[in-house]
Amino acid sequence: MASCRRLSGAGLREVLGPAQGLLFDCDGVLWAGERAVPGAPELLERLRRSGKAALFVSNNSRRSVAELERRFSRLGFRGVRAEHVFSSALCSALFLRQRLLGGGGGGGGNGSAGGRVFVLGGEGLRGEVRDAGLRLAGEGEPAPGPAEPVRAVLVGYDDQFTFAKLAQACGYLRDPQCLLVATDPDPWHPLSDGQRTPGTGSLTAAVETASGRKALVVGKPNTYMFDCIVERFGVDPSRTLMVGDRLETDILFGKNCGLSTILTLTGVSRLEEAQAYMASDSAAAKDLVPNYYVDSIADLIPGLDE
Repeated sequence: MASCRRLSGAGLREVLGPAQGLLFDCDGVLWAGERAVPGAPELLERLRRSGKAALFVSNNSRRSVAELERRFSRLGFRGVRAEHVFSSALCSALFLRQRLLGGGGGGGGNGSAGGRVFVLGGEGLRGEVRDAGLRLAGEGEPAPGPAEPVRAVLVGYDDQFTFAKLAQACGYLRDPQCLLVATDPDPWHPLSDGQRTPGTGSLTAAVETASGRKALVVGKPNTYMFDCIVERFGVDPSRTLMVGDRLETDILFGKNCGLSTILTLTGVSRLEEAQAYMASDSAAAKDLVPNYYVDSIADLIPGLDE
């Protein structure tokens, strides 16, 4: 059972020493807005020098992996390549390629026929879908003959969400063969002024309510993103740590994937929430309790070799 213990002193080396690698969430863990968390770039550099892998799993579907790679560089993180980054946008595109085209990306596909994808989301998400070899509804010149059917509705973060888009999605979802897929379940995201903005989970709830369908969710806390990581890098769950700031996604994701978990308090979730879950009689609540916590990921640096 997870104990939510502060990770410090000799415990740092006990936990980090045997680890082959760490998975990091990004927003609220490595950076806040356009500022890196103090010490975060140094931590990644120390992990590299210690021979430990650092991989990144983000539920943010706004940016393509290429855009995230540039953001790492802009914020002072050296040596992070696109292949190290697993976003909900990328993994959703891989999931749809698997389901619609029978391609790889985390498991075997069912080889069903292709078709177009209707995307509720920005250009970062749309670009990942294109790069996966899928066609977007509403793009390209119509070919002679019957229109190619829409085989999936993909819901991501869409700050241009409208009633018209919702109605169009519901029209496609009247076909029971049309998949409803969501990039992530995050209901809201914090803003720098302390306010909140609706997240993908809020938009997905609207589509589910209006269509009467239930979405397949790709992002954390579901395990598909980890399947993609294992396929690409062959990581050992027993020697991999998950570091995140959100109990309901990051920490539960780690639990679902068999990873030890570290909560950092620079983002969304508070220590008091984790302690309340630990005191609960609910087994589901206890799954949200991290093994360890730190005030910031910079606190992990003393546990690594010089």
